[in-house]
Amino acid sequence: MSVTDENTTVVIVGSGVAGLTLATFLLRSGIDCVVLERRSREYVEQRQRAGVIDSRAARMFREWGLADRVLGGAPLEPVLNFRIDGGTRPFRYATDDHGDGRFCPQQVLVRNLVDVFVGDGGDLRFEAEDVELEDITGPRPRVRYRDSAGATRTITCDYIAGCDGDHGVSRASIPEEELTRHSREYGYAWLTVLAEAPANHQSMMAIHDRGFAGQFARGPQASRFYLQCPLDSSVGEWTDDRVWEEIEARFGEPVAAKGRISSKTLVPLRSVVYDPMSHGRLYLLGDAAHTVPPMSAKGMNLALHDAGVFAAAVLKQVAERDASLLEAYSATCLKHVWNYQAFAAWFTDLMHDAGDVSYRGEFRRRLARAEFERLYDSETANRLFGEFLTGLN
Repeated sequence: MSVTDENTTVVIVGSGVAGLTLATFLLRSGIDCVVLERRSREYVEQRQRAGVIDSRAARMFREWGLADRVLGGAPLEPVLNFRIDGGTRPFRYATDDHGDGRFCPQQVLVRNLVDVFVGDGGDLRFEAEDVELEDITGPRPRVRYRDSAGATRTITCDYIAGCDGDHGVSRASIPEEELTRHSREYGYAWLTVLAEAPANHQSMMAIHDRGFAGQFARGPQASRFYLQCPLDSSVGEWTDDRVWEEIEARFGEPVAAKGRISSKTLVPLRSVVYDPMSHGRLYLLGDAAHTVPPMSAKGMNLALHDAGVFAAAVLKQVAERDASLLEAYSATCLKHVWNYQAFAAWFTDLMHDAGDVSYRGEFRRRLARAEFERLYDSETANRLFGEFLTGLN
């Protein structure tokens, strides 16, 4: 069975934060759109991922009249908690965001966005398999997919928003020769661990000669832990006992409650940017166009920025027949992306070089320690750091 008579303005492939935010903005502007998601609603809403919403993103939701409906979590405190060689050193940074930023796991934002979009009459189709993008350089591209009932459906549209991540079909639909991939491999991975262990703070990060470690609250009774490890590590090497032993060693204190560990994943750290972020009538948003190391907490905010820029561009085209913002979409986003990539690379290097000498040596460790101390001693460095972290820069 094939259905080929559907039409809309924008087809959005992927229902992560970029896709759902874009869809919600378009719906509020009276612009027709359809969201296609390969996974089930249950999977999308329960997928555990870290998340910090910076001031820029919070302000964007407020401007669209959505802050009270979609922003969850606790306000960000202007302090980072560090454990340096076993000792505690809180770091308070200067900020003018007045509490705008939120510590909000991505699944919380996603659930809220789904509720708002669907509740307001949005068209969100889960379990859309075998998505194909056709004629993306033509005047009316098509998106073909197989729905949950097994029927093949085709939607003709004006624009396609590729919000389906680093391994999705959207970027893969652009000829390789049309994209330039800029990347950096950091040379180490993080073991990410989700455990039933209450956190003492919103976040805690450790600099230690055995490598970086982090603990971030995931609700009142759970934490996400991160442990720096070599790229050739395997999850099988990390028994539960070894995980707890390493956490206690790097933080320099015992873990009060060693609850059940529900997941362990190895994540190689890398930075990637694709240029341009559009081809024909296909526009890439979020991880489909760029990734940053999780150390910076900027991945979700970059995706939200892309969504805001693209929504404004489509609105200007539909309302005024003015394509200038669409034509400038890639350049506008990439300027912001590279600014955040610079911060992400610097902060990632700082936190890892300052501890583990096996990666880049004692000279780099001492440089990183000097930079770290400058954050405490220099008002200018402190304020600049705060502006980047909170999204004010």
